[in-house]
Amino acid sequence: MGDHSLSIKKENNIIIITIDDSVDNQDKIARLAYELTDLYETISQDQDIRVMVLTGSDEQCFAIGIQSQKELQRNLRASSEPFFAVTQALARFDMPIIAAINGDALGQSLEVSMACDIRIASDSAKFGLPQVKWGFIPWDGGTQRLSRLVGQAAAMEMILTGKIINAREAFRIGLVNRVLARHDLMPEVIKMAHEMALKGPIALKYSKEAVNKGMDLTLEQGLRLEADLYYLLHTTEDRTEGITKFLKKENPQFKGQ
Repeated sequence: MGDHSLSIKKENNIIIITIDDSVDNQDKIARLAYELTDLYETISQDQDIRVMVLTGSDEQCFAIGIQSQKELQRNLRASSEPFFAVTQALARFDMPIIAAINGDALGQSLEVSMACDIRIASDSAKFGLPQVKWGFIPWDGGTQRLSRLVGQAAAMEMILTGKIINAREAFRIGLVNRVLARHDLMPEVIKMAHEMALKGPIALKYSKEAVNKGMDLTLEQGLRLEADLYYLLHTTEDRTEGITKFLKKENPQFKGQ
């Protein structure tokens, strides 16, 4: 993968992004943030891409290896915004993102996975936010996203103790959607991504928007947002295609328009 943090592969309407944590560069996290931002600019112009799969190149570690205290202190002293902004770059994508967690998701690596929409994990993966052990707090969305996913009580325990949990426990508390044997992980994730990509791409984007934005709204406001997006879909060609093919009992061919 050279000096790049990302390997990119396109299969029909899905894109598979592999993060290479082996890149030996003291600014590798900043580089990853920049590359994700550039990727957003590139694929946002490609209407054929409807679903993203995000995984890591190292089966021992998903996305970003846990950093030493020395590395953390160096990055903090640099006060480099991208050091904190990997998940911000991911959050810009309006398409569904599936995290295929093939290795341990610890620290910022877990934060990256939580910025995805669906998390499917290898049964050997471990999860945790151990930053308090070094005198830090999670800095890339961990304190906010974890509580939204697993609830305040479970999030408080993980963050304040820095404890590491296994994949089965992560599934039990709702941190991951599914747990699979390592050899089944990528085939099942790719299968899910392809099946999802057959759905209406605008409907996928609006559904994601409704859920994510609705988390920060009152129920009444969330219902209003849902209704607005539903009616907005009425103006699209995809809606007409979906209704027409449904009545004909045929598979729709969505164009994202």
